[in-house]
Amino acid sequence: MNKHAKFDAEVGIIGFGPSGVAAANFLGARGINVLAIEREPDIYSRARAVTVNDWTMRLFQEMGLSDELKENMDVTHSLRWITYDGQELMSMRFPSGQLGHATSYAIYQPEMEKTLRDGANRFEGVNVEYGYEFQSMEQDDTGVTLTIKDLDTGATETRRVQYLLACDGGSSATREGLGIKLVGDTLPTRWVVIDTKVKRWWPNRHILTFWSDSTRPVADIALSMGNHRWELPLNADETDDNFRTPEQVWALLKSLGVTEDDVEIHGHAFYNHHVRHAERWREGRVFLLGDAAHLMPPWAGSGMQSGIRDAQNISWKLAEVLSGHLPDSVLDSYEIERAPDVERYTKISVGLGQIIKRELSDAQIQAIMAAEREESDTPPLLRPPVLSQGWIQKQKQSNDIVGKLMPQPRAASCDGKFGLLDDMLGRGIVLLGVGIDPKSELSNEQVQSWSALGARFVTLRPADQKAESRDDLIDIDGSLIEWITSHGVNVVAIRHDKFVVAASGNLDVPNK
Repeated sequence: MNKHAKFDAEVGIIGFGPSGVAAANFLGARGINVLAIEREPDIYSRARAVTVNDWTMRLFQEMGLSDELKENMDVTHSLRWITYDGQELMSMRFPSGQLGHATSYAIYQPEMEKTLRDGANRFEGVNVEYGYEFQSMEQDDTGVTLTIKDLDTGATETRRVQYLLACDGGSSATREGLGIKLVGDTLPTRWVVIDTKVKRWWPNRHILTFWSDSTRPVADIALSMGNHRWELPLNADETDDNFRTPEQVWALLKSLGVTEDDVEIHGHAFYNHHVRHAERWREGRVFLLGDAAHLMPPWAGSGMQSGIRDAQNISWKLAEVLSGHLPDSVLDSYEIERAPDVERYTKISVGLGQIIKRELSDAQIQAIMAAEREESDTPPLLRPPVLSQGWIQKQKQSNDIVGKLMPQPRAASCDGKFGLLDDMLGRGIVLLGVGIDPKSELSNEQVQSWSALGARFVTLRPADQKAESRDDLIDIDGSLIEWITSHGVNVVAIRHDKFVVAASGNLDVPNK
């Protein structure tokens, strides 16, 4: 094989579901040439994921698609766990978030994916080959050569890329081709998902409700665009064959008091819950994303979202490596940074499932609620992420602000234009100084090191002060200044994904 053969793209993507199309948008926006391989020309017609939170919406904002996506989403009103006899075990209103968006949205996944695919089409460097199936791959020291099959003709062809993202789901053929095992468990209980279109409003239809019961717990979910979903477990003496026909499925809904006057069924399917993850997420130039890397139960609504977050993390790092700003070794931080967050959401999901399935007593549930209230007003599944290791400056004298995700208030530019903070800052690394030029707190060597990464230096000023430079940024309500200074620092370095990478006390660039 010719190791120096022409590349068809800088980054290849296997699978063009949520993780793959998100990666295409992140990479395309950074000018990276992308080739995606996808079996199915049409978007999967059934909804699978049901929600996104403010962190994921912030990622959609980075793509330039958040406003368009919100047009087909509904802000989630609240969440409750109740018993069949009407006892409320736990409830939760969604608080105001700090990331620039509502803390929870109901979605309709097929429409969301359509918008994401249309978004990827904006970029000339993003190409998608539909109707092809991954067959095998061979890596060398400069790239990956793929063998793919044309599903129409059966002919095999090859494509060559510098890096490859495996976004081909829980049964990933790419992962299997690498010999990477999934570890963990697949739970034995079979669940049926019933998707419907609303015909007539019923009481409190807008509240995301979990009917907690040890025998037949139910997830009762208002999707956006007038859609609604129920998820129910099959009993031990039931199989998929007991619910093949619409009449059989209606029996389940009618047991919940839902009739043909209320909804129209437009599909149902069966699945098992998984608590599994890949042994490793990187093999040479190939990376696993989303369900190819990890599978979790649905109760925290974070499976699809975790894949989108994987895509953002690896995409900005690949872009920096391909541009020559960072070495290939920084890509090792992908799993180091993302795996703990996936584990966090998996544990939350498992814990919520215990409440839904009445595996905990009322006293245990109340104790969990009391402990959570003492720790934070924000529920665990809505708390901002924190990086404890990875491409951050977590060395001696590093402040605890390092690794935290920066809030996103509204801000203004020197010339008086208003917008959300990320839109004002733009892409890339930014060093922010509160009321000072951040360079004044850096050594010449530090300035040169950050500048070599393309960093910009910005002064953050309160709204009651005059701007002194075209690069000054105005903190309209003072909340960002308060957040930074409350940690005892006056300079922070913000990396591409808006995590704090370094701060006063140790402003060295992290080891590459």
